[in-house]
Amino acid sequence: MLPLIKTLAEKKLIGHSIKMSFIENKTFQLWSGFMPKRKQIKNGINANLYSLEVYNENHFDNFDPNEIFEKWAAVEVSDFENVPEEMKTLVVPNGLYAVFLHIGPATDAHKTYHHIFAEWLPNSEYLVDERPHFSVMNEKYKKDDPNSEEEVWIPIKSRN
Repeated sequence: MLPLIKTLAEKKLIGHSIKMSFIENKTFQLWSGFMPKRKQIKNGINANLYSLEVYNENHFDNFDPNEIFEKWAAVEVSDFENVPEEMKTLVVPNGLYAVFLHIGPATDAHKTYHHIFAEWLPNSEYLVDERPHFSVMNEKYKKDDPNSEEEVWIPIKSRN
């Protein structure tokens, strides 16, 4: 499973966020709160959903599954005019990303992440960069369907 290496243009997102850890996973709670309200966002660019993580600096240097990070459920927007009440904004800065395609149910995503961080990254010419990580779920995303697809975007920088 080889990634595409892409340069991301800055993205503006509107959504909900929650503080959590891998041990205390609150993803279901986050999306349950966001999905009924997402139609309040009137300036969305497309129907894609973004599941995004903002980690603390050096999060991956000494991985601790108890470490707190911020997780987002969001959509991309053209601007930050008319941000619905109870929602927040986030700018994902431009930069280099390794883009992997996860095929299969969401419950198997850990296998894709294991491949990325235990196999591909250590043997690549890249390091993880200090920018948000995210997944893009478009019309091919079907949660628990074995044919479901989502793009996994990992921020990278050259080892040199």
